[in-house]
Amino acid sequence: MEENKMDYKILAADDEAELLDILELYLERERIGIRKAKDGIEAMKLFGREDFHLVLLDIMMPGLDGFAVLRKIRESSRIPAVMLTAKDQDYDKILGLELGADDYITKPYNPLEVVARIKAQLRRNYDYWQETKEEKKELELRGVKLNVEEGTVNRDGREIEITSTEFRILKMFMERPGGIFTKQQIFERVWEEPYAGDDNTVMVHISNLRKKLEEGEGKEPLIKTVKGLGYKVEKEK
Repeated sequence: MEENKMDYKILAADDEAELLDILELYLERERIGIRKAKDGIEAMKLFGREDFHLVLLDIMMPGLDGFAVLRKIRESSRIPAVMLTAKDQDYDKILGLELGADDYITKPYNPLEVVARIKAQLRRNYDYWQETKEEKKELELRGVKLNVEEGTVNRDGREIEITSTEFRILKMFMERPGGIFTKQQIFERVWEEPYAGDDNTVMVHISNLRKKLEEGEGKEPLIKTVKGLGYKVEKEK
């Protein structure tokens, strides 16, 4: 199928070429084009030359590993990122999420699962933004302004770079100030998948949001932990 007939185009980097070849067959059926890179260095060259809707990065690659590639990408882009790891270890997952990954998949994987995760990220990010553009509104709470139409956030006049996943979490809190959300509620509303009890994913994204929103000593935290229940954003005093 020709690339210009595809609905989306992703960049996939993995030194196991046969895995990407198999994945390509499944993605084409879903009208998702793929540009394949054999290592992190090639991935960065392609990312600098072409436009993509999502990146799929293997962690263990020669040259630049997946973590290094994600760091560089996050310097200039909040494109959805999914990490592939052969290690079923919390450390790898947490580090990837802290660097700005939106999801992770453990090898060996079923290609159908990878395609489903990719489609979910594309739907959440691009269908979501199309829907929110039609809302044409801005949410403001305690010095934080969230522009739903433009997908931007600033606090006290300072623009804050956040990922699309972090944006959706913050928007959920700001739409219901004072409401308490459990980890399960946050996961199922933002990721639109059944909650499997993986606390790390939600906790790391909340931690990232706090670091970005709550700089400066003495500043009252925007997102508060409600012990034993979940998280909330206080109403305006």
